[in-house]
Amino acid sequence: MRRALSSAVVALLLALSAGCSGDETDPGADPTPTPKATATAVPGPAQGACYQMTFEAALAATSQAQKVACSEEHTAMTYLVGRLDTLVDGHLLAVDSDRVLADIAATCQRRLGGLVGGTRDDVRLSMLRPVWFTPTLAQADAGASWYRCDVIAVAGQDRLAPLTGRLAGVLDTPQGRNRWGMCGTAQPDSPDFERVLCSAPHSWRAIRIVDLGSGRYPGAAVVRERGQAPCEDAGREVADDALNYQWGYEWPTREQWQAGQTYGRCWAPD
Repeated sequence: MRRALSSAVVALLLALSAGCSGDETDPGADPTPTPKATATAVPGPAQGACYQMTFEAALAATSQAQKVACSEEHTAMTYLVGRLDTLVDGHLLAVDSDRVLADIAATCQRRLGGLVGGTRDDVRLSMLRPVWFTPTLAQADAGASWYRCDVIAVAGQDRLAPLTGRLAGVLDTPQGRNRWGMCGTAQPDSPDFERVLCSAPHSWRAIRIVDLGSGRYPGAAVVRERGQAPCEDAGREVADDALNYQWGYEWPTREQWQAGQTYGRCWAPD
């Protein structure tokens, strides 16, 4: 999933105060100086905090969601809180700059496995995904310098699943991989295809990752061709009949590649 990145335009409050120079004063004036308006820093997020949020809210750059008890129904949990690194080559970058957001995205994606367990491919074959949030520009101007990584579970098109049960190391077990695995309601190239949790009704399952390397996007024809043989082999391995089987291959678009998905997925009927 590619997280939608957006820039916020915030009006800065000007601190105005009245005063005059010289020795003369107004004898009727209040001797107490008028305080300047100041911004109040928002307390940073807490690791392990839980939130009830929508799919759209999970994809926003900042979050206004209120914490809920993790024993209550929730759709997001904070698994990492870090400090923003906005100083690059001696230049101070904005909290919503592409460079800052790219660094946060890479960190949150890399650290998700430390929470949910399993291999890197297990995470990629699951519906558990990282999302990340930063302070608003106004909060950053007031001194906030944190970022936050949350885990969500995609339940289907534009829907999140409740995060019930313990998530720590959940992909280390077959039961956890089955519960949070990535499945489909039809063959991946079918117009009726919808990505769903494997614990929901489904007919196809994502079964293997095809690593396509790194660097520049090699083009749709190249990434399509690279996955044909590995996915055919994967489909044969899980089939009841090695002479009669189906398989599918889902390769990344240029946009997905640029967002970090430099791999494809093999699918088979389940």
